[in-house]
Amino acid sequence: MHCTHTLGMALTEWRTFLTACRLGSLSAAAAELGYTQSAVSRQLAGLEREVGAPLVERHARGVRPTAAGEAFRHHAQAAVNEAERAIRAAREASSESPARPLAVGATPSLAAGVVPAAMRRLLDAAGPLPWALVPGLTRELYERTANGDLDLAVVTDAPPGLPGDPRLGRQLLGLDEMIVVLPAGHPLAAGERVRIEVLAGEAWVEDNEGSAALLRQHAARAGVTARIELNAADLSGKVALVAAGHAIALVPGVLATALRADVTTVALVDPPTRGIYAVLPRHDPHPSAPRLLRQLMASFQLPGSYRGSLRAMLAARRSACISHGGRGMTCPVSSSDLRLAHTAGQPAEAASRASSLARFSCVTVSLTISW
Repeated sequence: MHCTHTLGMALTEWRTFLTACRLGSLSAAAAELGYTQSAVSRQLAGLEREVGAPLVERHARGVRPTAAGEAFRHHAQAAVNEAERAIRAAREASSESPARPLAVGATPSLAAGVVPAAMRRLLDAAGPLPWALVPGLTRELYERTANGDLDLAVVTDAPPGLPGDPRLGRQLLGLDEMIVVLPAGHPLAAGERVRIEVLAGEAWVEDNEGSAALLRQHAARAGVTARIELNAADLSGKVALVAAGHAIALVPGVLATALRADVTTVALVDPPTRGIYAVLPRHDPHPSAPRLLRQLMASFQLPGSYRGSLRAMLAARRSACISHGGRGMTCPVSSSDLRLAHTAGQPAEAASRASSLARFSCVTVSLTISW
């Protein structure tokens, strides 16, 4: 039996199916796509009739793809991406077509300052360009960039690390030292760098598992325990709890200039450090993506010799982890290592030092390596 349908209807239904799978909710998919929930249900039912198999199943917290749906999902995503590229190419070939918007993803801390500032410099240099900023966590941004929803994403290697995807290329932009946010008036406010042991009696608040893992690892290295007593829904909620005096928090250093006025910060001795990366599609890049990448690299002003040393250091740590059976683990790189990479300027020297340090499990934890 042969099914007939229009390509337009297929793309509409397939986009709806993909959105419902990504969000895990029919109501959330309806809100994002601008449909009613009943319209989303009808589209999915029509798609299931066309395919001849159930594609989603309901559960207490929403929907998820069935085995057939998961198999269909991969091919549907590729088909929708190609169709959208074809439509975009046709529109761009038309002299009357407006410029293609640049879709930029960023983790919350980077969306708060670094990425908008880099985009401002790009617009000042290149002239008007439609663009959109999409905040999210690293894994979600990786997936959306690979699927063609984003043209560039700025992410971090905080635990659980960077996903691997052959469809994407990535560029190390720089390194970010985590800092501690305190309520205004805290005795340690605006003081010298402190050791984590000094904060052992404090209550902490966290908003995601990656940041919590960095905090726990840093405290464990010093032989103390960080008491994470509160959980916030997001970064702004985390800082709000600090401002109200409920707890203190570990936050990215890039956020320091964007923090609200009723909190203050203190730096840690040998702090946890995360790598910041730009990821871009390997195929069909946005014409302005390379220019934005250059502006982002300028934001961190990382010398070429330092960048090379860091790459060599990360490669050495990866080899050390693999040789010790630690594939996929968080490999230790300390702030002192990073200072060494900066002063060494020679990849071979940094790699040699990293290889020797990697033999000691107690060195420190900061950069998470995923391969």
